[in-house]
Amino acid sequence: MGSGFAKSDQLKKRDRETSLLVPVPPAMRAALLIQRWYRQYVARLEMRRRCTWNIFQSIEYAGEQDQIKLYNFFGYLMDHFTPASSERNLISHIFRENNICRNVDWERYFCYKSIEVPKLYSGPHLSFPITCSNAAELVEAFKNKQQLHSRYVLQLLGETWRLLRILPNISQISTCHSKEITICGDLHGHLEDLLLVFYKNGLPSSEKPYVFNGDFVDRGKDSLEILLILFSFLLVYPNDVHLNRGNHEDHIVNLRYGFTKEVLGKYRLHGKKILKLLQKIFSWLPLATVIDNKVLVLHGGISDTTDLHLISRVDRHKYVSALRPPKRKRQNRSGITDSDLEDDDPTTKPVDSSRRRVHSLTHSSSTGTRHEVQRRSLQGLNNRVTCSVEEELKERRRQAGLSQSYGDLRNSLANSDSDPDSGELLESYGDEWKQIVDMLWSDPMPQDGCVPNEVRGGGCYWGPDVTEEVLRRHNLTLLIRSHECKQEGYEFCHNRRVLTIFSASNYYEVGSNRGAYIRMGPDLVPHFIQYQANRATRALTLRQSVGRTERSALRALREKLFAHKSELISSFQEYDPENTGLISLGHWACAMEAVLRLGLPWRVLRTQLVGDTLDGMLDYHLWFRELAITEPNTELSNASLLETMYKHHSNLETIFRIIDTDNSGLISFEEFRQTWKLLSSHLQTEISDEAISDLAVSIDFNKDGSIDINEFMEAFRLVGGDLLQNEGIHGRQRTLVQAQSEAD
Repeated sequence: MGSGFAKSDQLKKRDRETSLLVPVPPAMRAALLIQRWYRQYVARLEMRRRCTWNIFQSIEYAGEQDQIKLYNFFGYLMDHFTPASSERNLISHIFRENNICRNVDWERYFCYKSIEVPKLYSGPHLSFPITCSNAAELVEAFKNKQQLHSRYVLQLLGETWRLLRILPNISQISTCHSKEITICGDLHGHLEDLLLVFYKNGLPSSEKPYVFNGDFVDRGKDSLEILLILFSFLLVYPNDVHLNRGNHEDHIVNLRYGFTKEVLGKYRLHGKKILKLLQKIFSWLPLATVIDNKVLVLHGGISDTTDLHLISRVDRHKYVSALRPPKRKRQNRSGITDSDLEDDDPTTKPVDSSRRRVHSLTHSSSTGTRHEVQRRSLQGLNNRVTCSVEEELKERRRQAGLSQSYGDLRNSLANSDSDPDSGELLESYGDEWKQIVDMLWSDPMPQDGCVPNEVRGGGCYWGPDVTEEVLRRHNLTLLIRSHECKQEGYEFCHNRRVLTIFSASNYYEVGSNRGAYIRMGPDLVPHFIQYQANRATRALTLRQSVGRTERSALRALREKLFAHKSELISSFQEYDPENTGLISLGHWACAMEAVLRLGLPWRVLRTQLVGDTLDGMLDYHLWFRELAITEPNTELSNASLLETMYKHHSNLETIFRIIDTDNSGLISFEEFRQTWKLLSSHLQTEISDEAISDLAVSIDFNKDGSIDINEFMEAFRLVGGDLLQNEGIHGRQRTLVQAQSEAD
């Protein structure tokens, strides 16, 4: 046997020698070289695309985390202070819960009959009960950029509210041999994606049922039109159109991500009523859908405590915002709850302030004893010489543990004791609330286990073991969820037991991702249809598409870098003890992550953000000057105030929207000052009244004593341009060049 192996080796050696003597045809050699080059080219593009994706996703999740932190802070203020009546109106109205005892009053408030449709109105007309032809005409009208009259909007929303109230928390649907079920993921105001799905797949009908898996609104510009289309088909086919609630079906989230602004911009006269009614509708949306008792469809995900039997029994409408659990309200002798007295609905009669129950909150110390927090107004705190608002809040935040992680804070909220006179979180409410948050906010992870989702700030990360256990416990085979943008529009994980579907194409930027939807028949095997809704994307080459998306991501990242300029320079200086203005690229990457906490591959991004250096050392002052950020043209001299606006632009706009209770788009100087006081308290920074007054005067362009919110936010918005090519003598900075020749 040994000789046989030796002979074989000799034959192989001879064959190799012979092959070396045979000349390779030039055409074959050229083809191999081209193939090798192309594979390397595609690999480099893929690496750039993944880095771009990480930038977009990290910035998105950081914004969601800021949103939750800000809302937790507002909730903390409501729980710990009893402001004077004029100040309570600043934020208290966003915490009001739907009152199920006032449906008659609500219907009277939302009555559309007093609103007349003018003869000159050229938009679509609706008749009720709505028909399939009405719904189809509405689709065509919105496709042609027409707007539905506010009378029809309120009437359609009112009918939707009445229908949703009789639907279960978890919808049950079945397939059959004659039809498939279509499942769509996040749409986020991208009407063109919904229209393309209908074009490819057909309109909803009894023969073509649909499941829309939440996040219909925010970010895109046509969120309201999407809702009106979906609600109209829901009314026509209540057994064949199913809408699940997403984490963006939440009026608090809408304040930050554009839906509130969109509605008020399109319906200035009746926008407030429309938003109020939508707030109630969102709270009544079902939480999940089950197909053939085997496939679970929900928006976010699950956790190790997910119990569908519990979810099916909760009063879902109590969770007007999933960011805050409902509280038990004490009743007075008349049987009226405290929330009734505080409700600002137009159907409620004014209540004398002397009869209003004063709420307070006590904290559990390490020994388990209670310490009552003295009730005082923000105005009273402002006037105290010995203790400022910021100092008081800092101490009370420390006592309340607001520096905790989301998971710890969630548990502490659910388990904390409360003053008998205050709204108290029931244990059952705590369990329900945590499960609803997990269903709306959670994401899967490749590792086993279940941990708090610190990246988004809400929900959890759950692993394959949790998936297997929850599916086994409920006798399910597949979990379909949305909530995460995927480059191809869909993605399997957890041994193909979890499927993510995302239907908004071009979500971050034109060309950033495909959209997709699912068709599922009786075999319960998902079939995917992918698409790009933007026609310009189809004309771009792969390189152009990646380059365009990359430039957009780097623009957003440079704006974020500039907004954190002071913090970054301080961090750089820690690595520069001799104050030379130079640091190594390794120290640059460490400082970037320490300040921004985006989890990005900074060393990989160095060539796009830094370029060439001198002997591997970066001049960080020069680097900031060459970020190509266009600052607002303002005479405001307070650099600290400017940087605060840059860094917390979205938080500031959210507070403005909250304070603008009449939705006029205008706020007074006093409301402007209160906005900055709330923001500075949240950030635990000191901003003087003089600086705030100077800012207010500088942007009161027409000198009428009020400030236009939209003009103010646009006036102080950073604009990141593409970096200019700088080929200096030393070649210190290699930067990106915008390709003007690309098809836009």
